[in-house]
Amino acid sequence: MRQAADAGQGDLIFLDESGFAPTMPTGYTWSRIGQRVVVPREDTRNRRVNVLGAQVVGSAPDLVWQHTSGKIDAGVLLEFVCVRLAGLGGGAAVLDLAADGLGADVMPVWERRKPCTVVLDNASAHVAKAFKGRRRQLAKIGVELFYLPPYSPELNDIELVWRQAKYQDYPQRAQTSTEAIGAAVDRAMRRQRERIRQATPNFTQTA
Repeated sequence: MRQAADAGQGDLIFLDESGFAPTMPTGYTWSRIGQRVVVPREDTRNRRVNVLGAQVVGSAPDLVWQHTSGKIDAGVLLEFVCVRLAGLGGGAAVLDLAADGLGADVMPVWERRKPCTVVLDNASAHVAKAFKGRRRQLAKIGVELFYLPPYSPELNDIELVWRQAKYQDYPQRAQTSTEAIGAAVDRAMRRQRERIRQATPNFTQTA
């Protein structure tokens, strides 16, 4: 799949979710000798921001994401895949028509410009019937789902994005509102996206 993506034959997309709390863990800090470090802390109850992200690898690397203060369930996931990854304008609401047309033997009325494979783990939203049950229709419009073996996060490339976004690009460890968390998340993810987009041109220039 990576070879096909590198050759431009299709997109390989790593998808996952992550959460950002009002107070993020502080890995390290510094202070002047004799001065006590004070790290701000915010109440974390019901103020978490959840982020759904997709990293595109291959000849045109990219990063797509959206965040919400609510739960990322199968419905939210399906809408994200239909709109943000498949480019289906009407979203999940028109998936039946887009995939199946007017009958079982009718070709899909819409297909993704370039076929893609979405790599994901076995989280509850990913395997729920409301999402996985639409696997055949997604395949018809050019979106194949590829499930990783259980307990293998090291096989999902976007795990590195989450780690860098949280610990390298999220310098203010405490936020006072969900809106502030969302803004901080967007800043961190934009930095990650720029690095991802520049990776291939920089590698080509070096070669």
